[in-house]
Amino acid sequence: MKKTLASLAAATLFGFAGASHAADATAFAPPPQGVVGLTASATAEVPRDMISITLNATRDGPDASAVQSALRQALDAGLVEARKAARPGEVDVQTGNFSLFPRYNKQNTISGWQGSAELVVEGRDMQAIAALTGRISSMTISRVSYGLTRELREKTESELTAQAIARYRARAAEAAKAFGYAGYALREVDINSGESRPPIPAPRMRAMAVASEEALPVEAGKTEVSVSVSGSVQLTR
Repeated sequence: MKKTLASLAAATLFGFAGASHAADATAFAPPPQGVVGLTASATAEVPRDMISITLNATRDGPDASAVQSALRQALDAGLVEARKAARPGEVDVQTGNFSLFPRYNKQNTISGWQGSAELVVEGRDMQAIAALTGRISSMTISRVSYGLTRELREKTESELTAQAIARYRARAAEAAKAFGYAGYALREVDINSGESRPPIPAPRMRAMAVASEEALPVEAGKTEVSVSVSGSVQLTR
């Protein structure tokens, strides 16, 4: 029994020693040779094909229930008009934020109530959505944004990804040749995509925050979509 315990203790010590030597070898291992970090990207300007308009109604008064009722009336009137034009993907309608909060006077007591309600209309049919805003008289336009539909974004990113990967591979081959290597092998690669969305100028935003009595002018413009490929390659002899 004592011999068995002694043997186990020796084996355990040997195992710890072996693990320690392996850790030391890893810690003092020389850095890999012939490794090159690379980046490549592809960018395209794409016309925005989607609009999102947020309409807002604000009401205030001394009674909370009366303010809430007035907001619901304004929102319901907007919904009735918007649903007439609704078409999936082309003109989508949904309610946004609905808030009600008290106003306080100098004595820190409630002097009244104020609230707001939102209606969001978005989709691909920009002209129909812009015309719709002119028919909703119970609410005002508070925010307008343009973007890409999921289908167009995915299609664009797929094309740009292929371009960026091709450029990454070309740079890897050029690096191998320049350093006197026969080729390369991929070590790690990251692919990232993004879209730049410049904000709408402030004067234009102020001009939109008025009653929706006329159709909103539509200027979707373009957005820049980019895909980047980064990583490292192992140059091979």
